[in-house]
Amino acid sequence: MTDAALPVIAVDELRVGHYVLLDLGWMDHPFARNNFRIESTRQIETIRALGLTRVRIDPARSDPESDPEPPSAQPGADTPDAATPERGADPRRLALAAQRRALQQCERRYHEGTRRYKALADEVERAPQAAGAQARALVHELVGELGAQAESAIRLLGDVQGDRGAQHAMNVTVLALLLGRALGFDAPALQALGQAALLHDIGKLRLPEVVRHKDDAFTPAQLKAYQSHPDEGAALVRAMGLDEAVAQAVAQHHEAADGSGFPHGHAAEALLPAAHVLALINRYDRLCNPHHPAKALTPHEALALLFARHKAQFDARTLAAFIRMIGVYPPGSIVQLSDGRYATVQAVNASRPLKPRVLVHDPAVPRSEALLLDLQTQPQLSIQRSLRPDQLPRAALDYLEPRARYCYFFERALDAQAGEEQP
Repeated sequence: MTDAALPVIAVDELRVGHYVLLDLGWMDHPFARNNFRIESTRQIETIRALGLTRVRIDPARSDPESDPEPPSAQPGADTPDAATPERGADPRRLALAAQRRALQQCERRYHEGTRRYKALADEVERAPQAAGAQARALVHELVGELGAQAESAIRLLGDVQGDRGAQHAMNVTVLALLLGRALGFDAPALQALGQAALLHDIGKLRLPEVVRHKDDAFTPAQLKAYQSHPDEGAALVRAMGLDEAVAQAVAQHHEAADGSGFPHGHAAEALLPAAHVLALINRYDRLCNPHHPAKALTPHEALALLFARHKAQFDARTLAAFIRMIGVYPPGSIVQLSDGRYATVQAVNASRPLKPRVLVHDPAVPRSEALLLDLQTQPQLSIQRSLRPDQLPRAALDYLEPRARYCYFFERALDAQAGEEQP
């Protein structure tokens, strides 16, 4: 059977074991290849997040247990668009479709942002002014989207693959813009903060690969080279034609309020407000998504560490606003509810973070069909404690599938958002 004649099925019909063929360019998806066998439900979630509603499969290379050619998979079959709810569908199905669409929109925008960051980073030395224009355009769009939302939720994304540097840039940008808004930054200040967040590590492109990521085994010379990247980044930002405030914030993103940072050891009074934001958000994301994944902390652990052991390094007002915004249990935290059930925090209303939306382990409901539980609507329920993945029972661990990377985007927060589950 030729590729063109292979059956097409709805993304919602994909199962582990299907061999899929993605009709996308290699830059338009995060997988290593266009054609591959699905090994986990996370890969299905990622395919869904790309905005695809139908994909081709190869039955000959699919796992026989996955039932690779259901009736709707026959070539030419009339498969309804999975993103379009059918007339007369039951409320739960409609809510599930709305929940999936909201996540897909977040993940599409995140993937687009990482792709655009990587494109501008690839040409910044050759065409810095063009790269600067791309950075301005991307941040302008993000600030515009954020400004259109009266209240925003911080949304945990699915299994995000791809370039770690681009993901770090997007994570810092998203969280920095949310924190800047919470701190009352006006529109021009938010633009400058967003550009500095996006480009804060751009100076690493001028370093040898061996010193781009901090290592405890660095020699003094290697550590000095690594610590030069904020100044190198500021020089690149100036070459890109961006405002001096952006360059200064990039130069200061590793400085600390107590003067213990680098490259110049400036203390709080010498730092820009944007630099205070970047220093905090950059550290938080590096704790959750370190270069060596084995060293990763859960979001709850990272927040607790920053507050309990390192709060002197950060501006007190900025740290307090961050904790108020992201909550004691940030998205990605694994928790146990007051009724004993296990869950992962999926979304936090940045204005009301103590009652997040969670994915609850429920053996009676397949994970792909689970609706999020909004704790704002359940006054009798609360989060009892945070857990590490290795503290979960095996069944809950397999169901909740804790993330190997924590990636975020923002979405509109509603008091009663579609796609919520009752207890």
